Amino acid sequence: MEIRLEKLDDNRWLIPKDGNMRVPGLIFSNQRLIREIKKDQSLLQVANVATLPGIVKYSIAMPDMHWGYGFPIGGVAAFTIEEGIVSPGGVGYDINCGCRLVTTALKAPDVLPRIKELVNALFKNVPTGVGSTSPLRLSKGDEAKVAVEGAAWAVKNGYGQPQDLERTEDHGAMAGADPAVLSERAVKRGLDQLGTLGSGNHFLEVQVVDEIFDQDIARHFDLFQDQITVLIHSGSRGFGHQICDDFLKEMAQHVFTSGVQLPDRQLACAPLKSDLGRRYFAAMACAANYAWANRQVLMYFTRETFEKGLSLSPRELGMQLLYDVCHNIAKKELHKVDGHELLLCVHRKGATRSLPPGNENVPEVYRQAGQPVLIPGDMGTLSYVLAGAEGALENSFGSSCHGAGRVLSRNQAVKAAKGRSISRELEDKGIFVQSRGKRTLKEEIPEAYKDVSQVVEVVHNAGLAKKVARLRPIGVIKG
Repeated sequence: MEIRLEKLDDNRWLIPKDGNMRVPGLIFSNQRLIREIKKDQSLLQVANVATLPGIVKYSIAMPDMHWGYGFPIGGVAAFTIEEGIVSPGGVGYDINCGCRLVTTALKAPDVLPRIKELVNALFKNVPTGVGSTSPLRLSKGDEAKVAVEGAAWAVKNGYGQPQDLERTEDHGAMAGADPAVLSERAVKRGLDQLGTLGSGNHFLEVQVVDEIFDQDIARHFDLFQDQITVLIHSGSRGFGHQICDDFLKEMAQHVFTSGVQLPDRQLACAPLKSDLGRRYFAAMACAANYAWANRQVLMYFTRETFEKGLSLSPRELGMQLLYDVCHNIAKKELHKVDGHELLLCVHRKGATRSLPPGNENVPEVYRQAGQPVLIPGDMGTLSYVLAGAEGALENSFGSSCHGAGRVLSRNQAVKAAKGRSISRELEDKGIFVQSRGKRTLKEEIPEAYKDVSQVVEVVHNAGLAKKVARLRPIGVIKG
């Protein structure tokens, strides 16, 4: 299928409805980024998603979009509850992969002289890498509680403070989780990974607030120039991966036996109202809650390391959660479509919720400013804090981008990094990095990603979210 693009304005492109597409495709991008987007098959994936039953309005993709499993990464699609579907490929393998931004009372001069020492301590105290295990050892009963209670379980067990839950999307717990639907393999994989960072593009990054774009909103978010912050990027680890794998196999069989015609078998799905659809949703909620608890524990390890490593009291450190957002999720939400309010299942795969000022789902502490939207770069690149804007509800089911988006596959990145010392290159830029393996650094080289500043500019100019602050990395740990 040849994909035809029509430019709507400087930040939006349309894929007209064609063939079996039930709705058009809508791409948020500028002229520069669209050239990168055309290099892979992600535009075809947007068109393929538009053929799924019950989809409404548009099949959407953000400016960080790139090829993924079934749905493009950076994809957003909403489905009616009555006729629509739920698809593991529209959520992703790393269920509730997300970001948690932590602020401090410190300024750059307080930390820069000891950044190597601090990064080494973080690398020692925060389990990282493929198959890494946590000092926490959960019983099956405890794991079931984590799967239902999410971040609240961690707080109740001493890994944080009640106010952390107020500053976490959905208060760190998605309703409807049911551990009874999980496979033994998924349960086993989750027992020793709570409080681990993982590998790949997951990271823990010490940053400096490099520029403030909106002083009023920055004050609401307790951000100030030259401030030290920490960004934690991780998800549901092997627990969520196994849940996705289990249900993809079951849904692929369902599609085969039911005779449903799909343009791509990776779009395996089930009706939302079916037993299979309900079971996947309950399992996905378990993984989402595990991920929120995971980031809550990681934040606790980070706070302990800062206090001990810098010999600071909790008051001197002033570390507190700004916000925690998830990237890979399907949620049932009310949205207006053609003037009518509908309950929809919104898939966000590599996309972040973005809610405007006054929205009831924005924590009260931020309701006047809008929901914090966190857009990470990777290692050697910048990250951004934005605030949700009204345009997101009008045009993207309350969604924004989630990062820069890859332009090189991991194998391509490794080839591009051949013969180079990535850690030395980053240190020459003032960024001290610790990683469990050299290959991870090569896979995650800055040039493997789009220009995150360009991606954020599209989101800002399209009215999906408003730029608030820019963050510059000074220390990173990776798996």
